[in-house]
Amino acid sequence: MIPKHTPTGVERFFPEDDIIVSKTDLKGKITYANKVFLDISGFSEEEVLGQPHNIIRHPAMPKCIFKLAWDTLQSGEEIFAYVNNLCKSGDNYWVYAHMTPTFDDAGAITGYHSSRRVPERPAVEAAEALYAALLAEEQRHDDWREGMKASAHMLSGVLDEKKVEYDEFVFSL
Repeated sequence: MIPKHTPTGVERFFPEDDIIVSKTDLKGKITYANKVFLDISGFSEEEVLGQPHNIIRHPAMPKCIFKLAWDTLQSGEEIFAYVNNLCKSGDNYWVYAHMTPTFDDAGAITGYHSSRRVPERPAVEAAEALYAALLAEEQRHDDWREGMKASAHMLSGVLDEKKVEYDEFVFSL
């Protein structure tokens, strides 16, 4: 297992025409990472294959966003999200992610696929503000599960107030 690195506060960027691609098995372990993924994250292919995808999870990302993503994917649906990722160096990079389940011929989910593009800056700024509030709510609780539940409730309230589903909210940023 690769140890987590301390965030440096330095944001990295990748070319607008590039697409970061990774695939995982049902447990979220990386089975494929393209060159763009490896280049921006700073990991080698040997370092990421077989590792949990959360090796690039930035600590500023609220857990409730990942729970929503996993719940959506495991139900057989796709999801879009803005995600702040952590590089091996501790630098970070933002992505606009499209995550989908992968199906076999019988319709069973066999893994997950994520394609990530360069996000628009206003959307990143909006996501950062929301994520900071969700993360603060999570951190108010001693038990991380209770914190995640409370931040998910907070997110649900934001969506209810705007009268939109999560994907519609993401598209509106």
